[in-house]
Amino acid sequence: MSQETLDLRRTIRIVRRHKRLVGAALLVGVLGGGAYATLKPTMVTSTAVVLLSPTGQVAQSAAAAGANGGTDPYTATEEVIAKSSPVLTAALPHIQPAMSVEQLRNSVTTGSQTAFLISISVQARNAADAAADANAVARSYISYIGSSNNPGGEVPAQLLQPATGSTGSGLVKKSLNYAIYALVGGIGGLLLGGIIALSVNRSDPRLRSRDEIANSIGAPVLASFAVGHPSKPGEWTRLLEDYKPGAMHALQLRKALQQLEMAAEVGFGRDGGKWSFTVLSLTTDPGALALGPQLAIFAAAQGIPTALIITQQDTAVTASLRTACATPSTSPKWPKNLQVLVSDGDPGTVTAAGAPPAVQGDATLAVVVRVVDARDPQVTGAIRTTETLLGVSAGVATADQVARLAVSAVSDGREITGILVADPDSADATTGRLPQLGRHAARRLPTRMTGIATEIRR
Repeated sequence: MSQETLDLRRTIRIVRRHKRLVGAALLVGVLGGGAYATLKPTMVTSTAVVLLSPTGQVAQSAAAAGANGGTDPYTATEEVIAKSSPVLTAALPHIQPAMSVEQLRNSVTTGSQTAFLISISVQARNAADAAADANAVARSYISYIGSSNNPGGEVPAQLLQPATGSTGSGLVKKSLNYAIYALVGGIGGLLLGGIIALSVNRSDPRLRSRDEIANSIGAPVLASFAVGHPSKPGEWTRLLEDYKPGAMHALQLRKALQQLEMAAEVGFGRDGGKWSFTVLSLTTDPGALALGPQLAIFAAAQGIPTALIITQQDTAVTASLRTACATPSTSPKWPKNLQVLVSDGDPGTVTAAGAPPAVQGDATLAVVVRVVDARDPQVTGAIRTTETLLGVSAGVATADQVARLAVSAVSDGREITGILVADPDSADATTGRLPQLGRHAARRLPTRMTGIATEIRR
């Protein structure tokens, strides 16, 4: 399986098969992206504008800068003063959250819109803190340049436009930031989950497709259908009473019964028309346990008097089913053509009529269910029937386990007629039908023809 070539369709099937793993990786990626957005939030900027009074010095400096087409040196000086240590130190008591002068300086940006306007911008994690900090620095700057401590002399100024703490744009930006990081994290988690799923699949020896199961022992898949997974006697009783397959699965079951009946009539059809088959499954594959009962229920629904026999081996796996069959239901829903038996020992072998002695009465078909230990599969001593089937769930058994079960059956003198597959993968497009080897056409020998002219006369 690990040597199969990956293509897009098969990759999608593998990812869908491991959808829980991929989904978990996707969720981890989204949560990781959200956590990163929380720990590293996008900073919000708020700006306050300070108006300098156009004194003679300021006006002259602005006029000279305009005439030369250069930068106003006076305004550039004011920008530096707005980020100076005296201004920032005086603003620290009003800064939230608390920080050092260097941290505040790194978050402050100054600029000049005109010769008389100084903009002070501050970055913070939310809009309210950014506005409060920008206004605090702006007021500290106004207080400093308007005091006698200003080396350049007192400069009258006022807060023309205070920074606002409107959270509308901040919430939108924050929400967008969370969405972006969650999306990036989700994509990363999805890719990682897909890679893990492909790695797990390549190292997984379990058989999933019908063709893989059929090729493991060289026997065809006669039918594949969804099965119930009862775990209590009451659930088994409800399954025996109410099982009704869908149209597609019913068609497969009907064809499987026809093939089994035809195979049985080859050696036993002349002696009363009774026939039987055994469904062998492994202890590690509890889903396959329902294959035999469901096929028996379907046969009874078709008017075939059917006996379902549950053997004594591996009672831990078949305990609930044995309990349900030991006391058959008296409900009117019970199939009238179905009888159930629990074998406490080896009831013997099939007679010439093709049915075990326990069901040589009215039953035409006997379905024997036997569960074999997966570690040491032994079929010896089991009830002998006309046909033997292997019950396998898709994605449960390995090729080695199926082959060992088949070898045990063949060693006991049984011929594997086919395989029943439980819970087939919905994405599996294979059939499990082994190709039939055609007969080579005989080479035609040359034929001598007489009486035909080989010349054209003119």
